[in-house]
Amino acid sequence: MPPSRSYERHGRMAYDKLLYRVSKVMLTSSRLAALAEVLSKRESGSKKEFYVHYIDYNKRLDEWVSPDRMNLGKLQPPAKKEPKSQPGSAKGSRPSSPEREANAPMRKQVSQNRKRKLGMLDRADDESSTDAPPPPKTGSLRPHGGNMSHDDVVTRIKNVQMIELGRCRMKPWYFSPYPIELTSEPVIYLCEFCLKYVRSRKCLERHRTKCTIFHPPGNEIYRKGSISVFEIDGRKNKAYAQNLCLVAKLFLDHKTLYYDTDPFLFYVMTEMDGHGFHTVGYFSKEKESTEDYNVACILVLPPFQRRGYGKLLIEFSYELSKFEGKTGHPEKPLSDLGLLSYRSFWTQTLLDVLIGLPRGEDGSPPIVAINDLCEITSIRKEDVISTLQHLNVIHYYKGQYVLHVSKELLETHRRSAAKRKVQIDPKHLHWTPKDWAKRGKW
Repeated sequence: MPPSRSYERHGRMAYDKLLYRVSKVMLTSSRLAALAEVLSKRESGSKKEFYVHYIDYNKRLDEWVSPDRMNLGKLQPPAKKEPKSQPGSAKGSRPSSPEREANAPMRKQVSQNRKRKLGMLDRADDESSTDAPPPPKTGSLRPHGGNMSHDDVVTRIKNVQMIELGRCRMKPWYFSPYPIELTSEPVIYLCEFCLKYVRSRKCLERHRTKCTIFHPPGNEIYRKGSISVFEIDGRKNKAYAQNLCLVAKLFLDHKTLYYDTDPFLFYVMTEMDGHGFHTVGYFSKEKESTEDYNVACILVLPPFQRRGYGKLLIEFSYELSKFEGKTGHPEKPLSDLGLLSYRSFWTQTLLDVLIGLPRGEDGSPPIVAINDLCEITSIRKEDVISTLQHLNVIHYYKGQYVLHVSKELLETHRRSAAKRKVQIDPKHLHWTPKDWAKRGKW
């Protein structure tokens, strides 16, 4: 049955209940049928649309679709959650012993006493405490967790249609909590230097007459050619840090927007020309990390992806770790694109070191320990081992581990290295590590 007739037949009775998984929704790009989950619906006059998430596809492909692209004849209602069985009432559980049955009234009395005590403590806390303070009006990115619900339907629906940053217009991939009065606009305009957001081009032009900066706030700690990196303190530049996190949330789904930038440093990479320093990407890191994280969040803006900036940011983060004299690693989870970039960087870095190791005086193969590789590259031991295992170059032979790099892997590495035109030069990095633990206040 054609989709239009299917909608005429089933649409009226199914529309009000359509928060189901639909059997077939046509993908715009590939024109292939894919199973999708309907998250929301909207009406504008006689026009009806559904917001769908394609099962087993990245959420950046989620979109609003019209009913003629959907097969409404086959609806799958969401799976019902099975009620949790009570302990002791489950099938196959052993019957309670006479001793447990005899002690049941005593246990019940103890439980009631504990509840009374807890209730008294709760009331005492309520009487002695005031209302909880509202969260600070700043933002930073953290991995999913805590009390925030990742599956909230509101945050699963893209709320921004388009942003304009400098010479680039970008279509967002995910939800970002911009003010609701701006999300109804077809385009949100951003100042490419301070990242302030406005609702129209005229407002942006008026802002540019007042905004006097032509680069990110903070200290320029690296410059070579047209590439510069600025270090921004999340406490000293809260407004810029919040705006940067709002932009990043448009293209990162695995992070949640939190409300405190004070503990973070932001390293913004820019391209310089005659009009100023234009942001291409950034990464953030904690000032004090108990787990030696050297990256909390990393992003390359879509117009600048597949141009080597991702690896350049990763390389820069490890150069900072070398200056600090310790190994580092990124916070988990990584996005799909982030994991590919890190795996590629680890592979190239470790192979560069292994190929450059000198042979022994008698021509014997070089000897190197895993800890030596960690010290040379500042890559964490677990990441070194996982990368070597992924490349299948580490083997156990005659009671010891040996590394064997095949000719095919060497050839692939040489081709990949030839494509890398830009790398971080430590000689152009002017930066001194700070001991944030000794500072009374960030």
